[in-house]
Amino acid sequence: QVQLVESGGGLVQAGGSLRLSCAASGRPLNNYVMAWFRQAPGKEREFVAGITWSGGNTLSSDSVKGRFAISRDNAKNTVYLQMNSLKPEDTAVYYCAAAMSRLSWVRIRSGECDYWGQGTQVTVSS
Repeated sequence: QVQLVESGGGLVQAGGSLRLSCAASGRPLNNYVMAWFRQAPGKEREFVAGITWSGGNTLSSDSVKGRFAISRDNAKNTVYLQMNSLKPEDTAVYYCAAAMSRLSWVRIRSGECDYWGQGTQVTVSS
């Protein structure tokens, strides 16, 4: 079993920055891809970014490319999402997730993840 706990959300003005953290515990995550998703009110959950735990390969959605960066610190079992140049449309609950690395990015991006955190709210004011 894996427990994921997000932190770092909050209220920020447009153009500002936030860094989300996802602390993982429970079992080694060497075989898991870590990902961030978000869900805005009235909208479907969407993939934001993902990173392989051991290889460091990353993937970001077009909507955040160039503004958000995912990274990880294996020693701390923590994944980060650095969010810069935030826009009001980035307002959402952000979720951390873990997916088996044998899955394709297509399946991971669709939300086929084994573990989810409880989410952290990010609100960007205009």
